[in-house]
Amino acid sequence: MSRCLSNTLPSWIVIRPIAADVWRYPYLWYRQHSGGETEGRKKRPVAFVAVLPGKTGGTNLFILAITSTQPGRDRIAVAIPEIECRRAGLDPIPLWVIVDEYNHDILESSAYFESGARIGAFSPSFHKKVMAAFIAVVRKGQSKAIPRAD
Repeated sequence: MSRCLSNTLPSWIVIRPIAADVWRYPYLWYRQHSGGETEGRKKRPVAFVAVLPGKTGGTNLFILAITSTQPGRDRIAVAIPEIECRRAGLDPIPLWVIVDEYNHDILESSAYFESGARIGAFSPSFHKKVMAAFIAVVRKGQSKAIPRAD
């Protein structure tokens, strides 16, 4: 066979994200949400920090933005090591996972999630570091949630 079709899946197959995955998603920043915007301006790499079943059904997605803009001193972020960039299919440039805000979406009813937008995944050890930073921010009440579910 001259062409590799291993990455081609039928359109009816839905690939579900798992924690540590990196996908493209139209992330809505808190500053945009506060300004009345309801749509992310562009699809960007994001990290799924947690993927949890909901109490009333559905799958809760807790989504963190990945950015190449160095976060200011007022932001809380985790720098992504170059090896993790390669593992996750990201460009080998300085990148950060922002942990002081997140998008919350429901997989089954999302108007934004696309099942074919997976880029890669972080290693379990790096995901644990991101998760610990996220949990610490949430516990301190410094986290800003942006609801994306309708």
